[in-house]
Amino acid sequence: MNAPHVSYAKLASIITLAPSFLNAHCVGAFQPPSSLLVSRSTSRPGCNIALREKINESTTAPANVGSTSTDWIREEFESPSRTQLATPQPSEAKNRRFTSSEGLLNKGRVVGPDRVLVYDTTLRDGTQMESISVSCNDKLKITQRLSKFNMDYIEAGWPGSNPKDEQFFSQAKLPMEEGGLDEITKSKLVAFGSTRRKGIKACDDGQIQKLIESGAPTICIVAKAHLWQVTDIIRADPDENLQMIFDSVSHLTQQGREVMVDLEHYFDGFKFDKEYTLKCCKAAMEGGAKVLVMCDTNGGTMPWEVDQITRETIATCDVFESDIFGAGEKRVTFGMHAHNDCGLAVANSLTAAKAGVGLIQGTVNGIGERTGNADLCSIVPSLALHVDTKMNVNENLEEITGLSRFLDETLNRTPNKGAPYVGHSAFAHKGGLHVAALERSPDSYQHIDPSRVGNQLRVLISELSGRQNILGKIKKLDLGIADDVVAERALVILDRVKRLESMGYTFEGADASVELMILHSTQGYCPPFRVLDYDIFCRSTHLALLPFRSFKWRSTAQVYDTNVDSASRVMSKMENGQQAGAHVAPNMARATIKVRVLDDPKRSEDEFLDRLEVSEGKGPVDALANALKKALAPSHPSLDNLQLIDYKVRILDPESATQAATRVMIEFSDPLTNQKWSTVSVDRNIISASLNALVDGFEYALKDVVASCVIDDFDEKFE
Repeated sequence: MNAPHVSYAKLASIITLAPSFLNAHCVGAFQPPSSLLVSRSTSRPGCNIALREKINESTTAPANVGSTSTDWIREEFESPSRTQLATPQPSEAKNRRFTSSEGLLNKGRVVGPDRVLVYDTTLRDGTQMESISVSCNDKLKITQRLSKFNMDYIEAGWPGSNPKDEQFFSQAKLPMEEGGLDEITKSKLVAFGSTRRKGIKACDDGQIQKLIESGAPTICIVAKAHLWQVTDIIRADPDENLQMIFDSVSHLTQQGREVMVDLEHYFDGFKFDKEYTLKCCKAAMEGGAKVLVMCDTNGGTMPWEVDQITRETIATCDVFESDIFGAGEKRVTFGMHAHNDCGLAVANSLTAAKAGVGLIQGTVNGIGERTGNADLCSIVPSLALHVDTKMNVNENLEEITGLSRFLDETLNRTPNKGAPYVGHSAFAHKGGLHVAALERSPDSYQHIDPSRVGNQLRVLISELSGRQNILGKIKKLDLGIADDVVAERALVILDRVKRLESMGYTFEGADASVELMILHSTQGYCPPFRVLDYDIFCRSTHLALLPFRSFKWRSTAQVYDTNVDSASRVMSKMENGQQAGAHVAPNMARATIKVRVLDDPKRSEDEFLDRLEVSEGKGPVDALANALKKALAPSHPSLDNLQLIDYKVRILDPESATQAATRVMIEFSDPLTNQKWSTVSVDRNIISASLNALVDGFEYALKDVVASCVIDDFDEKFE
């Protein structure tokens, strides 16, 4: 049924008179929440009768509508479906919804920049980023971590749009021992949805019902706030869109939910027709919304526009609130939702907070559709440390770098090293002049102490480095060397670094190689092992193990259709062999390696052991790593924990073709100590470069195990 237009202010004044009439017909006292425009009844049929009588007495029809203009209101309040969707009894509510939210908005409007609530939408808007997919179990883990960080609101998904989000909310309801969430985390959950569809009542809209069934104490619905988007995109009558906003918000508030409204395309809509956009705000306020979120959906709004439009919106809505609630009442908080299409999402969010916005929506690491959302890992520290904003997350600010890296790890993303505050390079210093200044004062080239956000200062070694960079590294190693010797060795190492980088080395991401260079230049240190010889044998077994008769030759047309590259030809042969019952081994490499080690650290310095080992792997580098570990583990069992977690190869001079120099960088980790380190090597032989990087990585793992060098005249003994 299409409802005729009725003034929202008139409707609000009618409905707020209802409690005195409801009490006359309902069992028990009726105490409507003071912050809601639409009162909640205990849903007895008699309440609708009394309310209908009051509406008939108090409402006059608009001039352009017949005398029956209130019939749609009576039908809405008398509909059986509305009675069925009324607030459940306590025993039923326990099974259907989470504990109530923390009441962060119950004390009136939250005004920035003095105070800001943080609303995380990583698990909903963030997962719309290309190449990101997250399982239900991972969503639960991320939710717990966000709650531990003390995010005020955690938007966990859209239960009306996909089965995974419905599964999440169902799982979240369970007790913790059954895989659910703790009560504090449940109180922070937000279910996302949209306004009702055109031409139906909110109580009959399936996705609205899904929002209620999710049990989330807070619901955020998206609504069109751009007149052109209303008329041309969803093709709705402008007045009907306003009614859709009001109906959806009022219905959800009647179910006891705290409702926020994301006003989509808000800034573009304001510039297109601000009168209509502000009417959308008023409709949401009259429906009982606690937060109006202004969305820069297309990400094209400039910061000065955000400031102007935000201030004008708040000023106009102050007038609306006085009309609705009474003079001086400020119950509705304003929010900001920014996209990063112009690289301004963080700037726009901070600008909005300065203009009075009290709730900021964003995602961890700024993930999101297209170019991403506003990055909470930049917004939160900026507000806390530079604006002195009061936020509930402030007490956990030192955990924000860990939160950033946890999310990337869970989503299997490569962290952005250059990310402000939380990136690996956020407090990395390379220029010698900078490092020299930092030695005198850490504030000389840093805007904050890195430890305040859980990060750390790093001094990079490169051809642009100065002596202070090397000195800082040496002091960090605490080798107990006299200052004059340290200064002398620093110049030698710096010269070596610059010469190696001119050959293609890069030490910025290979701190382990730099530390080993320093140790090797120190008198009294020598490596705990030495590779004496190695050999690699690679073979392809696909053809060797397949008898000729097992192949099923295809026609020429079929060959062109399927065997279009080497990979498809190999797979075809493997499939044919499997069909013929032949055993097909993968491509394997075999490495033979000979190392010299001190077999027992307690032995005398002249007793060494030469160990020869053979191992196979899925490629030559894997085979070398396996053989090296096999040869060293008997003398150094701690190497059993060593893992290779990344292997990068870069051709330095492509114009040299097959004679090109190759840079290999390998990252290692030790799960027991939770340490990671990287090594680098360059050679025109990719196998040699890989082995050198492997040897450095294994030696670095033993640098704390082997306290001092016990191999006398090491170089002579290997000749």
